[in-house]
Amino acid sequence: MRYFLIIILFVSNTAFAQTSDFINGVDISFVPQIEDLGGTYYVEGTQTDPVEIFSQNGVGYIRLRLWHTSANGYCGLASTIQMASRVKQLGLKFLLDIHYSDTWADPAHQTKPAAWQSLSYIQLVDSVYSYTSSVVQALDNANVLPDMIQIGNEITVGLLWPEGRVGGSYNTTTQWQQFTTLLKTARNAIVDAIPDTTIPIMLHIDRGGDNAGSRWFFDKMNTYQVPYDYIGLSFYPWWHGTLTQLSQNLNDLATRYGKNITVVETAYPWTLQWYDNVTNIVGNTSQLHSGYPATVDGQFNYLFDIIQIIKNVPNNKGKGLFYWAPEFISVQPIGSAWENLALFNFQGELINSINAFTDVEDELNPVSEFYLYQNYPNPFNPSTSIQYAISSSQFVQLKVYDVLGNEVATLVNEYKPAGNFEINYDASSSGGLSSGIYFFRLTTELGIKSIKAILLK
Repeated sequence: MRYFLIIILFVSNTAFAQTSDFINGVDISFVPQIEDLGGTYYVEGTQTDPVEIFSQNGVGYIRLRLWHTSANGYCGLASTIQMASRVKQLGLKFLLDIHYSDTWADPAHQTKPAAWQSLSYIQLVDSVYSYTSSVVQALDNANVLPDMIQIGNEITVGLLWPEGRVGGSYNTTTQWQQFTTLLKTARNAIVDAIPDTTIPIMLHIDRGGDNAGSRWFFDKMNTYQVPYDYIGLSFYPWWHGTLTQLSQNLNDLATRYGKNITVVETAYPWTLQWYDNVTNIVGNTSQLHSGYPATVDGQFNYLFDIIQIIKNVPNNKGKGLFYWAPEFISVQPIGSAWENLALFNFQGELINSINAFTDVEDELNPVSEFYLYQNYPNPFNPSTSIQYAISSSQFVQLKVYDVLGNEVATLVNEYKPAGNFEINYDASSSGGLSSGIYFFRLTTELGIKSIKAILLK
């Protein structure tokens, strides 16, 4: 059950201005395999195509991973083209995630494709170019050209090991030159393959809440002059920190590098229960983020709030979010270690946390007479700034309430002229508030608007 109405409004002359190009995305690369094994998806009891389910619930972008030579065919080029066709037929956009591996690539595994294992470094560079070019051309020939391409997956410590490995004992000038040359080669292949089309390029690392680690990587991208358009970050709170750390990192990266930023992987559990015999990745309360229980409401609030954090990134550089594997329900014989992190229940029924996507879009309709902007930072501790605007002189109240509706503080209670206003709220002045959800409510002669804020101690 939801206990609040949240209305979030923005205008173009503020650092928090928003545009309609915000990405509500999901990575649903498991769909072909799950469907082939008999998995089905439902909306209020009616079996429905999962891609269509997401398209009808506020999702406009689909991410698909690509493996070089997949052992079972899934996530190979042919399978990816088939899925991309389903995506494009519904008018959705498509992010291609090239792993440059035959299997999972991440900070612990960046294994070269088996076909490339014996290549010299020079041959490896040539193979990256020819392979990347052939992939893009094949997608173009199938009329499913990606709207964005990700070069590598979670490449914090490089890709195509050992030649493209960096960090630790590989943190040398030679290794960085080799790694960044591979990145530049892949980008050049994309540009050359479709010379009349500009496809944005993303570089993806796993350091959502780690500012020092993120700066270490992207400073090197600057040093070696690697061209790219989007910073992609993974953020799972059981691995990558708190929402506050994520917000601080996003804001710093946007200001420091001036690039568009997307949280390209995230998820949160709706339960800690199991449905099959596969050990779930998230299975105990110590892995949860403070203030977000493992419930459908907790999952909704987490997703809604992380979207707000991204939307509040300065200079409109927070471009979107992709929820990872919301379709990964349990089917035999593979089961699922992600079943409680999906956006479907154990029976394949869509759950209400999907509304975080549609609620965000519905709440971006501007009202000309008065505005209440999302507080910043959010989450906050102990202080945060609230901006509001009124189009005419009138009596104004701005108050703070807890989740039960109890008044916590009065910030404004007076007659105000037309204009823009900003006020700072320090939670420590309200008598030892605990961590949790609070609401700022603006009451004017023209109506009432509220925003949700999170105090994290």
